[in-house]
Amino acid sequence: MTTITDDIEALVEDSDLTRRLKDEVYETIEERSVSTEEAAQIVDAVEAQYVDTRVDPLDPVGTVSAQSIGEPGTQMTMNTFHYAGVAEIDVTQGLPRLIELVDARKTPDTPMMTVHLDEEYATDRDRAHEVVWQIEATKILALGDISTNVADMIVRIDLNEDTLEERWPTVPDTAEVAAEIADVIRGELGVEVRRDGMILEFGPERPSYRELLQLVEQLRDVVFKGIEEVSRVVIRKEETEKGEEFVLYTEGSAFKDVLDIEGVDASRTTCNNIHEIYEVLGVEAAREAIIEETRDTLEEQGLGDVNIRHLMLVADIMTNEGTIESIGRHGISGNKKSVLARAAFEVTVNHLLDAAIHGEVDDLDGVIENVIVGKPVKLGTGDVDLRMRASRSD
Repeated sequence: MTTITDDIEALVEDSDLTRRLKDEVYETIEERSVSTEEAAQIVDAVEAQYVDTRVDPLDPVGTVSAQSIGEPGTQMTMNTFHYAGVAEIDVTQGLPRLIELVDARKTPDTPMMTVHLDEEYATDRDRAHEVVWQIEATKILALGDISTNVADMIVRIDLNEDTLEERWPTVPDTAEVAAEIADVIRGELGVEVRRDGMILEFGPERPSYRELLQLVEQLRDVVFKGIEEVSRVVIRKEETEKGEEFVLYTEGSAFKDVLDIEGVDASRTTCNNIHEIYEVLGVEAAREAIIEETRDTLEEQGLGDVNIRHLMLVADIMTNEGTIESIGRHGISGNKKSVLARAAFEVTVNHLLDAAIHGEVDDLDGVIENVIVGKPVKLGTGDVDLRMRASRSD
């Protein structure tokens, strides 16, 4: 193992490498027994490759990125796929998912979360199920049989004791759970609930068949425990970076609420709603989520050879203002400085009319507007003027 000497440190720090690459060079040098001369060769080789792969000045990176993502996008299917081998959960993938991401939709068609667990919760199935019951919305309907007595105008719930014990094994007495359920019904429906052991009875304030049916309908939506937005949780044992663990997949998303639950590993838990990630973790995390979600969508379609830097550029543009903007007429494309560029995208007449009313001027700085008017684009060789100077002989 090589110790980083002052000479080696000076070699690395004086190079044009980024901080991340410098750290990787340090790691490589430390792992191998190399001399100062060999360290210099390593730094020179990495620097040469880094400089060679940098974008040239005036290179139209936006156009190249758009083509690099758009062309494979035309080959993507329009299906909904099973997520990560979890047959019970369907998550939108392919082109619809890609459109969701670049449109920065507030809510995905199929919101879901991947919940990683901490410590004993990750390895003990019973402890993992404790977290499941805290996340999954448990409705009153799932806890017993509901019947109506029209003659007495009464709704009756026969709670299933085995179900209560299965879902809340840490509660010593199921009567406590039954009493809590009665309190929830009382609070949600505003009715007086009579409890006799595992039997709950209540009815409308005045005898009315219509109000009795309304109570039953309202009861269907009452959530006793868990998060209302999460309709189902699937638990799977998987191989992760920490070994074999139980991982939870949810239908529905409530990212902030899940992170507060005991037993959830907040550092690894994620969701497919970029707006929730933005609200909870900030714009940098949202940028990472856009990159990861876009890359995963492409890879699942067998299009993983799209360079990640194109996806990074898209994510940078979408989050550049500190919020998440869509790439569309209500976002980046609709807010371009150039009138012609905005008009070329969508609702052409409206953009041109508004520009005429407000007396806007187009400086013809970008690609689209120069293509429209037939001028050379000021990018690449189009921005270079060559002049010949006649040589003078003395």
